[in-house]
Amino acid sequence: MNYKEIGSSGLNRWGNYIYEEFLTQLRWPNASKIYKEMADNDPTVGGILYMMQNLVRNVQWNVVPGGDTDGDIEAANFLENCMNNMSVSWVDTVNDILSFFMYGWSFHEIVYEKKDGHIVWKKFAPRSQHTLYGWEINDEGEITAMLQQAPPNYKIARIPMSKGLLFRCGVRNNNPEGKSLLRNAYRPWYFKKRIEEIEGIGVERDLAGLPLLQPPEGIDLWDETNPEAVKMRNYATNLVKNVRRDSSEGLVVPFGWEFKLLSTGGSRQFDTNAIISRYDNRIAITMLADLVMLGTDRNGSFALADIKKSLLANSVQSLVKDMANVINENAVKTLFRYNNFPGMTNIPKIVPSDVEAPSLKEIGDYVRATGISALNDPAVMDYLREIANIPTSSQSSESTQNAQGKTGTADYNSVYYGG
Repeated sequence: MNYKEIGSSGLNRWGNYIYEEFLTQLRWPNASKIYKEMADNDPTVGGILYMMQNLVRNVQWNVVPGGDTDGDIEAANFLENCMNNMSVSWVDTVNDILSFFMYGWSFHEIVYEKKDGHIVWKKFAPRSQHTLYGWEINDEGEITAMLQQAPPNYKIARIPMSKGLLFRCGVRNNNPEGKSLLRNAYRPWYFKKRIEEIEGIGVERDLAGLPLLQPPEGIDLWDETNPEAVKMRNYATNLVKNVRRDSSEGLVVPFGWEFKLLSTGGSRQFDTNAIISRYDNRIAITMLADLVMLGTDRNGSFALADIKKSLLANSVQSLVKDMANVINENAVKTLFRYNNFPGMTNIPKIVPSDVEAPSLKEIGDYVRATGISALNDPAVMDYLREIANIPTSSQSSESTQNAQGKTGTADYNSVYYGG
């Protein structure tokens, strides 16, 4: 039996570098500068990324035991405490991970520490995309390490995948760099940026007028054999290039020279506002976030807004699930190889909640249509209370017990982390 791989994924690479991207300006490390400019400078791109990040911030990250034994419950409590007792909070850790929305990938090094006889997570330390030096990939096409070159010493560090978490968008051919959510928005952003620059120059010129500087009769500014003529031409060129309307405007010209501003001949043929709006829409469409454009053109209905919001929430939900899979497969499984819990049948998992919870109206319509008696089902009532942000019956009971000093569960922190 031949267990050796014969073919390959076809990933276009040479050495430690990936060449899947056909635009050279969007290959790493150049891509990091482009994507950062798009996210930080463009209002549409920045607004969409901010909206997507806020959707993820609403997600609740819960630990689900692998079984019903005491060992399973103990292991789940241990995992939950590992999440909540890292040196960097879980919320901030997730926010760091979300940079893969912008760049297409995000790499984090798992840092461990020993505490009260157990090996626990200290943090998922981010490794900036701007410090990428290359990738180490074996003959089978498996990613084995990230190579990083970072300040202050700029030495090349090798971070093995056994200590790393690699989050990616749009994985294809096992490309470690994934595909940025901004990739398809690059072309409309590129044209929009340049049209805005031209528009700004045009507005400035239209307001100031087209500068015209005329030398005295008999002076040939284009006589290359005359050094004085060349000098005067350079002076005149710099002068008309730097004409601006501001509080310090004014010119001093030699006798015989004439300076004037020519007025524009009327409106331009193209409506730059419509062109820029078209590119804004295309940027939003590529990110399934054209919801942000509703109302800007006085078009769109509430039903359409709900559909677009649902599409965006579903796309973000799939990315959140991918994040959870990476954490469970790489960080959680490794954590429980270092820590043993007798009686544990399966490894617990970190499970994210839905990005967008269904509305109470939708739940009510469903309950009426199916004939479920929600009032007689404690589980259904707890779920409805959770959606409505009302304490569940179990939370109310626990709160009452705590108030009376009759808690029936041991404080896990006191057991494992010395109280």
